[in-house]
Amino acid sequence: MKNILAAFGSLVGWSGVALCLVAGMFKLVGSYYVFSYEAMTLFTAGIAMIAAGCLAKLEARGM
Repeated sequence: MKNILAAFGSLVGWSGVALCLVAGMFKLVGSYYVFSYEAMTLFTAGIAMIAAGCLAKLEARGM
């Protein structure tokens, strides 16, 4: 269970980083929308995914 939770945390965390990068790139180019979502909304969702990944990794370490 510990390894599954750690792998899940890594997957969610790196997906959040990728989402933040995509939202940031679209914002830098001047487009405020990414597939009909605001870039800042996707950036906030990426930050939430990073936080969830960190919490999952922390929980896996405490087991």
